[in-house]
Amino acid sequence: MINFNDHKIAVIGLGYVGLPLAVEFGKFFDTFGLDINRSRVSELKLSKDSTLEVSHAEMQEAVHLDFTSDTKDIKDYNIFIITVPTPIDENKIPDLTPLISATSAIGEILKKDDIVIYESTVFPGATEEVCVPILEKKSNLEFNKDFYCGYSPERINPGDKERRLTMIKKITSGSTIEIADKVDKLYQKIITAGTYKAPSIKVAEAAKVIENTQRDVNIALINELSMIFNKLDIDTESVLKAAETKWNFLSFRPGLVGGHCIGIDPYYLTHKAIEVGYIPEMILAGRKINDDMGKYVANNVIDLMRMKNIIILDSNILILGFTFKENCPDLRNTKVVDLANAFENHGCNVDIFDPWVNLKDAYNEYGINPISQPKIGKYDALIIAVAHNEFKKFTLQELKQFGKNEHVLYDIKYLLDKNQVDGRL
Repeated sequence: MINFNDHKIAVIGLGYVGLPLAVEFGKFFDTFGLDINRSRVSELKLSKDSTLEVSHAEMQEAVHLDFTSDTKDIKDYNIFIITVPTPIDENKIPDLTPLISATSAIGEILKKDDIVIYESTVFPGATEEVCVPILEKKSNLEFNKDFYCGYSPERINPGDKERRLTMIKKITSGSTIEIADKVDKLYQKIITAGTYKAPSIKVAEAAKVIENTQRDVNIALINELSMIFNKLDIDTESVLKAAETKWNFLSFRPGLVGGHCIGIDPYYLTHKAIEVGYIPEMILAGRKINDDMGKYVANNVIDLMRMKNIIILDSNILILGFTFKENCPDLRNTKVVDLANAFENHGCNVDIFDPWVNLKDAYNEYGINPISQPKIGKYDALIIAVAHNEFKKFTLQELKQFGKNEHVLYDIKYLLDKNQVDGRL
């Protein structure tokens, strides 16, 4: 039997993935959450979470949890769970810098019989091919003799209050049969939805990366269909509703595909595929379609403006929504930026309004200053880009009051009836 009293858990990286994990483990085990962002640690020590994923009350329940920015505080711990970001660079190449940095830091304090578990999304093989050699070099310990590894891919859905960490089935894996069992039982302690023990770390890594690749390809297909139907003067949502009457039709909607998962994870798989000599044509084609949707929407709106004889140069555009998805403050890889840039390339003036956004984060990340409130009668075009609840409450009249007498109203998110707007995907 596993002795849970022996576990001292350190969670490295306290963002959307790491904080909920640290809180849940902190209800049962001596747990430290570590993040290099000192201001983030300071707010968490006050039981405040700017990502809005964990409430003050929930953090108070984690009676065994503390926070730090100093690895010295976790040197006596024996289970390290790494949940740092794994972004891509400007060339769509996986950027493992945060992962390598976190791994190096843990390698410096790694001891005999310690376990390092990764939750960050990576390409298949990354844990054992990239991270393990770093751990061995930094610690002077031997893998699967002196220390061990596991992989349990995160499935956090930012802003989702129904499917929380504990309510989502968790894939687990370990570098030996014994460690796989130990990792699985560890997560069973906090995951009420249950766990699935994968046969290897590489299988668990691959399972994670294809979850979002599958969604990406499906959304790309619907985005392409919306382009075709637009040229055929057919309403896309009407077609989808009709098709959904068949029992095995998969329900997706067209749109801007951003965020830290769907818009990024496929590049981890394609990177590894190309490295081993296979060109993943379908995945890359889907990525191109989805990456170009901001420009496509802007061009659609420009065409509609021209049809109304609205002068494009120096026109005023209002974009409603800036986060990558509804009802959360997450700005990671938001494709609304592409939409705004496309309008600016046409010589338009762009205002972005989003009540969920932290203004400082928006400027630091993208150099954009969202407005605090749209002006009445100012805009030549209005685009609903994110389906925040606040926007759903707007009546058609309340929305149109922001526009000039002659304006275009475009709905990316299907919040309005097709007869109420000038265009939609």
